[in-house]
Amino acid sequence: MLENVLLYDAQGRPIQQKHKIVSHDWDEIKDWSSKVYMPYDVSPTGKVGSPDSTMRSAEIGRITLTRFAYGIPVNIRDWDMDSGNAVVLTTVGGQARHKLTGNDAVETGYGESFVVDCSRTDYDVDFNPDHLQVNLTIPHHVLEQVCQDMFGFVPDNRLWQFKTGLGGRGSSWMALLEYMSRCIAEAPDQMARSRVGRHLEQTICVHLLNEWANRAGIDLESPVNTIAPSTVRKAEAFMAEHAADVPAMTDVAKASGVSLRSLTAAFRQFRGYTPSHFLREQRLQGVRSALIAAGRDRRVAEIASAWGFINMGDFARVYSERFGELPSQTLSR
Repeated sequence: MLENVLLYDAQGRPIQQKHKIVSHDWDEIKDWSSKVYMPYDVSPTGKVGSPDSTMRSAEIGRITLTRFAYGIPVNIRDWDMDSGNAVVLTTVGGQARHKLTGNDAVETGYGESFVVDCSRTDYDVDFNPDHLQVNLTIPHHVLEQVCQDMFGFVPDNRLWQFKTGLGGRGSSWMALLEYMSRCIAEAPDQMARSRVGRHLEQTICVHLLNEWANRAGIDLESPVNTIAPSTVRKAEAFMAEHAADVPAMTDVAKASGVSLRSLTAAFRQFRGYTPSHFLREQRLQGVRSALIAAGRDRRVAEIASAWGFINMGDFARVYSERFGELPSQTLSR
């Protein structure tokens, strides 16, 4: 059923599209994909350089559903973080290889999905010549809103920067996508703004967040997430804003209105780590985002020092332990 999504309605009639559904022109495909996903870099990886692309799309509330293939093997990378979108790519034809860190990767075949928040982390994927993807593009702020409404808090980057596979044949996630496909077939023009469409949007997001968080080792139902005192949240906000300045922990405590000893105890109780650990993570993520966005003329030492890292040997060790690759490898991509 899922492989036929966006092709025909429940009466067997072709579902009309507002754009071309087949293209052999790179610029035309780029314009379409930039609008429905976000800007990214794509290049053929086989001998055939001309695409034979199929492009279909629909709206489910604030989620964009697409049925998309290039028709040739391609590599896609450097997705635009500023667009603010997460993507869930489900393979219904051929195979995809989603890169994690270092040499690790997740390969997806029929009915298997992969989720990545391109507003928070990098993404690199290879598609073989027979690939066909059914994808969901979800604005990050929608996921945050659903988390706040359903779970009472917004997760930090431990979730948003975690890339993972999910679903598979016979899974509840696959069943939900097939249900989505049937809803589209029965009312292809009513999913964007109708109550049914908004309900389906929420159902998809809640299910996705649960699956995603479980794989990231985060319990969305834990009361620890909702009862953290305001001092902890103030400290996190202060450190996130001033991470590049590497504020002293005494200044963080002062901004939170408590003693350093009390703040450290609260972090250990409600977050399971220290304020210093949180600050280092913010700085490392800041460096990684800057390395990904930097031009080839930039130097690792220049970027790292802008985030308060002085000893380049220690920095390279900590960075590689965290991300599974050297900072120079991130910059060279």
